[in-house]
Amino acid sequence: MRPGPLPFGSRNIKEWQTDALAAAVATNQVLEGDDATTDSATATVRLSNTCEISDKVPRVTGTQLAVVSAGRKDELAYQIVKRAQELRRDMESSLTANKAEVTGNSTLARDSGGLGSWVETNDVFGTGGASGTVGNTARTDGTQRAFTETQLKAVIKLCWDAGGDPDCVMVGSFNKQVMSTFTGNATRFKSAEDKALVAAIDIYQSDFGDLEVVPNRFMRARDAYLLQKNMWAVAFLRPVHMVNLAKTGDSERRQLLVEFCLESRNEKASGLVADLTTS
Repeated sequence: MRPGPLPFGSRNIKEWQTDALAAAVATNQVLEGDDATTDSATATVRLSNTCEISDKVPRVTGTQLAVVSAGRKDELAYQIVKRAQELRRDMESSLTANKAEVTGNSTLARDSGGLGSWVETNDVFGTGGASGTVGNTARTDGTQRAFTETQLKAVIKLCWDAGGDPDCVMVGSFNKQVMSTFTGNATRFKSAEDKALVAAIDIYQSDFGDLEVVPNRFMRARDAYLLQKNMWAVAFLRPVHMVNLAKTGDSERRQLLVEFCLESRNEKASGLVADLTTS
């Protein structure tokens, strides 16, 4: 599962290649002194995602620039920092969303295929649910059901059988607390020294390795992703930067801008337990 990233292609599209090893066999024996026989090769798969553009525009009046605000020295600098934080939150929400790639046109903004549209091999879902397709098609939501350890273990096994080594479980707040009730290989106890009750799972010890349990407040609460983190990346055509906009009237404006997309280096290394209850 070694990715080979390519440069950005035409129309602001990020392109890369994904590959897979041949299945292991127990019959790879050759005769002593025999001539070498070339093994058949499987072509790599070329994937792509469209880069979306996101921005935040802070605006401060001339009066706000002239006065000294309580608790801060420079109102424009404060608004720039605040909008930068909001922009990064928007990016994470977009990257983890269940949305299809949109190539866009003169009246329709481009959109990057989100995480929900990429994970298609190792997923389990409720009645009526269906997988997305390599970023091009959003997954179909099914009937919601309670998150169980059986579901989690099933998807971990699917990932491992497909050659993956997931190292992270990413969930919303409700299902993070549900996970803390899983038995796993954890032991909860009261510490006599600090009188603390261990009630949370931060590392889930599975039959195929440890997975860090990470709560994410920006992802869809009905999803639980099992991710091999080095098989995912954020590809930037233009990183976050600031543009000074032309002055109009008695105010100053700045534009914080970023152009990016999700890069799924090999989705078979990760998995998804979908359609979970959230309350």
